[in-house]
Amino acid sequence: MKSSSLWTNKCFVAFMAVVACILWGSAFPILKLTYAELQLTPTDVYSRLLLAGGRFLLASVMIFILFGAFRQPMGIRREWVFPLFLLGLAQTGLQYFFFYNGVAHATGIKSAILNSVGNFLVVVLAPLFYPDDRLHLGKVIGLVAGFAGIVLVNWQPQGTGFDWQFSLVGEGFLMFAGITSVIGTFYAKRLSRKIHPVVMNGYQLLFGSLLLLISGVPALLKGSLRTTPLFWGLFLYSAFLSAAAFSIWYTLLKYNRAAEVTMYRFTIPVAGAILSAALLPTERLTLSVGVSLLLVALGIVVVNRWRPSDEGELVRGGEAG
Repeated sequence: MKSSSLWTNKCFVAFMAVVACILWGSAFPILKLTYAELQLTPTDVYSRLLLAGGRFLLASVMIFILFGAFRQPMGIRREWVFPLFLLGLAQTGLQYFFFYNGVAHATGIKSAILNSVGNFLVVVLAPLFYPDDRLHLGKVIGLVAGFAGIVLVNWQPQGTGFDWQFSLVGEGFLMFAGITSVIGTFYAKRLSRKIHPVVMNGYQLLFGSLLLLISGVPALLKGSLRTTPLFWGLFLYSAFLSAAAFSIWYTLLKYNRAAEVTMYRFTIPVAGAILSAALLPTERLTLSVGVSLLLVALGIVVVNRWRPSDEGELVRGGEAG
């Protein structure tokens, strides 16, 4: 009971959600640094899949070791194997197949925006799955503010701004990544009612990583990846951030409404932009980043503070989310 109360406390939820999103945001510069260190080109599809599979396999091992250290049971019932395989297929296998390859074929501006498609879909579609997770004016305002923040942080007034070219393996793959993320989010919330969120994360990362590793076998056979000490440092951090961020996120989904928790994901591209400026020599902070932070914060506050007059009745009438 105490654990569930902590994970529904608004301040604690906000803190943990932002921590998870900062971890995910750091993946953008870390991925760019990794590609550069390995000298990967946009055509190195199998190498990227092998890299992604290894990262998530290590992340699952980290979770199993941590839970084992605390003597927590990691076993699962036989009937849970297939559902967890499906979750791994959507949340890790397909999402990161599309994401890793989409980023390699699209500009950074459109990558950050299109990667946020899933955030909007979760908030909009949540009422179809959870009657008490309704779309109200506060959420609409939050959506608009969050999207405005994402657009602003990626706008380059001295550059070419946006271009509207579209390719299946670039922008198309990034949109597919967002869609598979939505499927994974709703399915994870459903499974979290029966399975411990961290256990669920460990197995979905394991199953998803195996799919990516199998897809990346040609790169392994060719021996095309030439690793360095810096690469291994980046690789270990990438695995850690996946293990930590997904575990936090699934726990938040278990105890809170999917749409309201998802609003915090608007901080991912903002965190990514700030960390990119700090870690990548070609990136720098601008005034637009500061304004975008305010817009994203406004969106999150409005969604979490806005309460329709009859929402209290809805909350009392059933489980939250």
